[in-house]
Amino acid sequence: MLNDGTVITGAQVSQILTEELGTLKATIINNIRSTGQWASGKTAASMAVMVSGSIGELVGRRAFGTLETGRRGGRVPRNFAAIIYDWMQAKGIHADPMPYKTSRPHKYTEQERGDRTMAYFIARTIRREGTRLYREGGRDDVYSRAIPTTIERINSRLSGIYVAAITQQIKLNTPQ
Repeated sequence: MLNDGTVITGAQVSQILTEELGTLKATIINNIRSTGQWASGKTAASMAVMVSGSIGELVGRRAFGTLETGRRGGRVPRNFAAIIYDWMQAKGIHADPMPYKTSRPHKYTEQERGDRTMAYFIARTIRREGTRLYREGGRDDVYSRAIPTTIERINSRLSGIYVAAITQQIKLNTPQ
């Protein structure tokens, strides 16, 4: 019960979790943009706040952690070069056009041919050595710094509610 006589409800706890996790989501999205890691927006779109009672989660796609750690070398999906090509298109990265030596009709334009070749070599480098971010040791400015701050704010807001309720209960139960 709060000072004004209202009862602390699970809805209040859920509201605080929803607000704070929503703020965390917005902070992470801003950090993705400010670090230059924004491409297609799929990672940001995959983030969702899920609150059930007094349990809250901010979830995202499986590869979310690679925003800070990078991707180590190793197995890659079968269509990895195509994934890299799509990423290049989303980022606006283009290779030099690769002219054909024949005049017959071709499947790709000279620009697409250059871009797809570049995507293949980027994919091969990632498969062999990992991403540049991984090779350089990663970073901690996308979500790692924001999470402790959010936890602190949630603790502060929730403890404030409970301290007020406990204080009110003590006052109500104290003989006058």
